[in-house]
Amino acid sequence: MREKILAVIEKNSRIDLKDLAILLGESETAIANEIAEMEKERIICGYHTLINWDNTSDEKVVALIEVKVTPQRGMGFDKIAERIYQYSEVNAVYLMSGAFDFTVFIEGRTMRQVAQFVSEKLSPMESVLSTATHFVLKKYKDHGTVLAEETIDERMLITP
Repeated sequence: MREKILAVIEKNSRIDLKDLAILLGESETAIANEIAEMEKERIICGYHTLINWDNTSDEKVVALIEVKVTPQRGMGFDKIAERIYQYSEVNAVYLMSGAFDFTVFIEGRTMRQVAQFVSEKLSPMESVLSTATHFVLKKYKDHGTVLAEETIDERMLITP
């Protein structure tokens, strides 16, 4: 039952408990108890709203920063990640395989603000060897939801 609940609420966290129970063929109480247990176990860690900021008047800059580090003895990657995710600008930190160690997603009001975060807070950390910053120019799909407006082909159809 857990996997079914998670599959539904991952796509629509606002689904009514009654509707979820009907959809899964379970009682509301059983569903509510299972959700509460998953929250307690930190399987469900939060409920978020996906916002297409491009359709608002707020200006936001999102950047993906590749970070290469040298883990300190006894500290490892976890402690470095913890230092990075403590910053309020940081939305996500992932340990990666490949050419760099971490991917850090941050948000700022301007490119300059993102650049200042990298140069004043992230790069000076003693374990950080290098960074590469990539700015998000346009989001087409985010968290499984298509954000880009459907393009309409307005060319005239020519038939032989």
